[in-house]
Amino acid sequence: MTGQTPRDDAFDAIFRPDGSEPPAPAAPDAAAPMSRREAREQAARASAAAPVASDEPPREFPEPAEPPAGRTGRRAADSEYPPREKRGKRKKTGLIAAIVVLVLFAGIGGGGLYVWNTFEPQIREVMGWKEPVDYVGKGDGEVKVAIASGDDGSDIARTLKNSGVTKTTEAFYELLLTQSSEPVFHPGVYLLAKKMSAQAALDALLDPANKIERTVLLREGITGAEILTELSAGTEIPVEEFQAAVADPTIYGVQSGVPSIEGWLFPALYTFDPDLTAQQIIQVLVDRTIQSLDNAGVPEADRERILTIASIIQREARLEEDFYKVSRVIQNRLDTNMNLEMDSTAQYAEVTEPGSVWSTKEALESDNPWNTYTRPGLPIGPIANPGDTAIAAAMAPAEGTWLFFVTVNLDTGETVFTNTVAEHGAAVQQLKAWCTANPGKGC
Repeated sequence: MTGQTPRDDAFDAIFRPDGSEPPAPAAPDAAAPMSRREAREQAARASAAAPVASDEPPREFPEPAEPPAGRTGRRAADSEYPPREKRGKRKKTGLIAAIVVLVLFAGIGGGGLYVWNTFEPQIREVMGWKEPVDYVGKGDGEVKVAIASGDDGSDIARTLKNSGVTKTTEAFYELLLTQSSEPVFHPGVYLLAKKMSAQAALDALLDPANKIERTVLLREGITGAEILTELSAGTEIPVEEFQAAVADPTIYGVQSGVPSIEGWLFPALYTFDPDLTAQQIIQVLVDRTIQSLDNAGVPEADRERILTIASIIQREARLEEDFYKVSRVIQNRLDTNMNLEMDSTAQYAEVTEPGSVWSTKEALESDNPWNTYTRPGLPIGPIANPGDTAIAAAMAPAEGTWLFFVTVNLDTGETVFTNTVAEHGAAVQQLKAWCTANPGKGC
């Protein structure tokens, strides 16, 4: 059938009853008249079929390489791309790079800060940036930072870092070294912010407006005399008033017969009302000690003895888990009638070299009632003011047979517990070797 359309051909091929081929369409007669539309279509087909003239030589394409032996062509083609895990790394790198761009360009409205805080480690890794040692700006939030009497620049630098104020100890300490005159820090508690720059933290500590009035930090293990000094500095009440207030410990509920109020002034962070007297403040500290004794299950009649043991533990142990081991050594020695021979007791009533773990010959041989080198059993009373852990350890010693201990690393607090004199002697040599390698660090 002449003039049959492609659709008609498809229909005949599928639906002709006899399955025969449809007749081929007749070629159009070249001499037949054409409409204008047919003429345009014929001219377009001729133009598309004609070669295009060009000065460029014909482009040659290399024959596809044969796939390696034992591998299909598809597999060989795949080898031109990186393995899937490498592609994954590239995608991850690209993602982090995109995050960097977001940080750089999305600062408006806090978006950039959020991205930076969330992805800072990954961004630094990709960009090869070093970890900063200092924060930027005045920080945010609130944190209380305590400066005790005698704290030097390195002590304050550690306190700031541990409190989350500065990023590193070095940031603050190195800033202090650049000051034309040494800053004067007054003991007390200061209200600072988290993530402050070292300069912002220094400015805040030197600003009296940031000091919390009548707030006092009493550290565990300091003596009663030191506590009275700290209380006076923090409250601006003359130290003589505190000394007079503790002359008779029994007025605070302390059992009679004790040599002093030593051990009963609980170490903690306190904020006192401005109108409290010295006696009222001492009552607050004693009440807190009684609370700790009751929490540990100490019988009322046994309070002074437990405080005495706890005060030795507080001065001798460095790490919390060692508190219970030191308590066991004390109990084992008492059970076998050995002298305790604790340096902390020998040093209590004698003048010793400041900042040294070694007791002087005079202290070791002193006949004062606290010296457990020259007297059997416990000292006459506490030698310091213990905290909750030391009191709990005094009531519940760890299981063990140790009779000796010595701290062999004053930086980390590592302590060696032993059973014999020979083992103890070897541990003492460890401490001496550490002191030789670390001069000026408490030896």
